[in-house]
Amino acid sequence: QDIDGKATFQEDAWVRENGGGGMSRVLCDGNVFEKAGVNLSVVYGSMPQEALQAATERGVDRAKGYKPGERVPFFACGLSSVMHPKNPHCPTMHFNYRYFETDGGGE
Repeated sequence: QDIDGKATFQEDAWVRENGGGGMSRVLCDGNVFEKAGVNLSVVYGSMPQEALQAATERGVDRAKGYKPGERVPFFACGLSSVMHPKNPHCPTMHFNYRYFETDGGGE
């Protein structure tokens, strides 16, 4: 926003009822960027063992140590950004970063 000198970011924050939340920020019609956006999500909670097993490689028991039917705690976050400069000779930039973690399967 400071570099652009014209446009300002519009912000939208949200809260996840079961834990966590996120923020989206978008800049439009600036001097440097036609459009730019950044999104961040951080969520946590618990999930059924069946969902964890479906997302795990074969032969790995990530729910080891939990009783049958007991939910598994998780943490997940994601960060993404897209920037479209006004200058047609400058490239558009885009990236995503995702992270997912569970408690369980520890040895």
